Amino acid sequence: MTDRPPVGVIAGTGVSEQFDLRHPKTVETPFGDATVYPHQEGEYVVLPRHGAAHKYPPHGIRYRANIAALEQLGVKEIIATSAVGSMNQSFRVGEIGVVEQFIDFTKRREMTFFEDSVVHTDMTHPYSVRLNALLVAAGARIGVKVHSHLVYVCAEGPRFETPAEIKMYKLLGGDVVGMTGVPEVVLANEKRLGYASIAIATNWAAGMQAKVSQEEVLRAMKRSGKRVKQLIEATIAGLEGGRR
Repeated sequence: MTDRPPVGVIAGTGVSEQFDLRHPKTVETPFGDATVYPHQEGEYVVLPRHGAAHKYPPHGIRYRANIAALEQLGVKEIIATSAVGSMNQSFRVGEIGVVEQFIDFTKRREMTFFEDSVVHTDMTHPYSVRLNALLVAAGARIGVKVHSHLVYVCAEGPRFETPAEIKMYKLLGGDVVGMTGVPEVVLANEKRLGYASIAIATNWAAGMQAKVSQEEVLRAMKRSGKRVKQLIEATIAGLEGGRR
């Protein structure tokens, strides 16, 4: 049992199933309830981003409730996972990386905790430099290569992107594209929580392969899920010292 505050693990598609989800705990927040699953040793709590039954689509996820629930539990640092399409030939399908910056193309999500006050949150480093370094180091220890410095483009979904959109995202400097990274990272920063995002390349983005399908993404995540869990647990085991 550790005296350190638990780490929050926001598990995305294909990763939630790797964890023990037998002992749910409901956390009530001003933004709705969220269900978490505490690790038996208290080292971390798992929060399935889409719900345990994967019922919330990307644009319908209760992002504010999820982040508020983790904060209420005393979480100071979050490790999240995201299935992504790769737009960068150097980040190949099946590979794992950490995100350094994001570009937001979402349209109608509840983006902030500060609806009724004027607060401008610094986003120079939206992803924890400390956590990213620890994830890369943990990967080296367990034999999992972890790419770094990825730029994540968040699309609204739930549809996949067009080849024309992917061309635009690449011109803007994007490396990977997904549907769930924003506003999650924004809300974590508003709460001053250290946040890292593990990106798992499940496919080449639209126009870089014949077509993109949900089934392909799920199959790829099933293959990668165990490695991602090992990486998360190795990182948490190596946490020590101060916070972000």
